[in-house]
Amino acid sequence: MAKKKVVSRQKKASSTGKTAMDKPKCGLCGKSGRLTLTECCGQVICDDEDEYVMFSFARNSCHRNHSRYTLCAFHFNEGHTGDWRECDDCKGEFETELYVSYGTNEYNFVKLANPPKFKPTRCAKCKKTIRLGEDGYSISGGKYFCERCTGLDIAKLLSK
Repeated sequence: MAKKKVVSRQKKASSTGKTAMDKPKCGLCGKSGRLTLTECCGQVICDDEDEYVMFSFARNSCHRNHSRYTLCAFHFNEGHTGDWRECDDCKGEFETELYVSYGTNEYNFVKLANPPKFKPTRCAKCKKTIRLGEDGYSISGGKYFCERCTGLDIAKLLSK
């Protein structure tokens, strides 16, 4: 496992010539507590991944959100070359809707300019729109099912 870089305070000269301690801040949430640098893009970010509770699906960790839900981190983790915003390999790895979500969500320091258009994903059973980057869903036989319909199907299976 790579060692994390910890961000330290930097001296900043004021207009009066005096120096003051300027606290670095997370580039996503603006907090100045425990900070580190992202491995993928070297941005200052909260060092808070240890606060995530397994299987909670919470989105309360800046570091985890960036490392799991952005094309920037995916591109880096897959060892792709060049800029993630121009990577054809990354484009081919996701449904267009997920590609757009991972490239434009609030967990990015830089967002994808001019994301491609896509048709919304709909539940095969009830036709409700499913936001692949945010909502719960299941896939069966190449079809998407919303969280509610998935739960109803599981309940039927369990009652047999």
